[in-house]
Amino acid sequence: MAERRSGAAEGLARLSEWADSHLSLLRNLSAGVAVAGVLVLARSVRMTTKFTSALDIPVEFVTKNVKLRGKLHRVTEKGLEVEHIPISIPVITSIQRKWQSEGLLLVRLAGVEVAPSGLAWLQRELKPKQTIWFQLLGREDTALECLVLLNKGRFLSVCLNEEILREGLGRAARIEGLQHDSHLYWKLHKRLLGAELKALKKNKGIWKEESYSERIRDRISNNKFVQTMKQFVSWLRRSA
Repeated sequence: MAERRSGAAEGLARLSEWADSHLSLLRNLSAGVAVAGVLVLARSVRMTTKFTSALDIPVEFVTKNVKLRGKLHRVTEKGLEVEHIPISIPVITSIQRKWQSEGLLLVRLAGVEVAPSGLAWLQRELKPKQTIWFQLLGREDTALECLVLLNKGRFLSVCLNEEILREGLGRAARIEGLQHDSHLYWKLHKRLLGAELKALKKNKGIWKEESYSERIRDRISNNKFVQTMKQFVSWLRRSA
């Protein structure tokens, strides 16, 4: 028994000597663990923060195209007014609720010029308090340019940006917020143009209201070069 006690005492002494000689290492490890804990906590706080303004959303969320969840309140001409639903972590969330403010995010369908008939369709199809997902693509002033996803059943989701174009209720437009020479921009723009083309081929929505000749005439009249030539000819006539 005495030999066991002496062996244990000797082992404890050696451990103490090692700790003394590596004290700086232990301190650095403790500091590293503490810093890691702070970073994890900061990330958790940021992920559980309820965003009530587009300006509150961190820049890296936008650049990394983070997908957020929200609850729809209303559909307006400016876009969708959405209440952000953050990730819920019991302890952190309960503390944050005491000081978080109220407010709605203005979410726009990126890459889509919504027609009046498209606005009416959105107001008819989307219900207040309905849960949607919106993937951040860009931010312009107080509005967010997003891909908006709507769950249809357990395993199916619909992209509203594409659905509007597929039904002929809008036109494909530039995707604001993304670099126009980036792979993601052209990947998404191709999807949107493909959806618009389907409506065009089937003469759906706004494409049904216009004849082929009218569409060609509109395209020509809206061409910047043609508009410039018209202005030049008008100037020549006035100066003659």
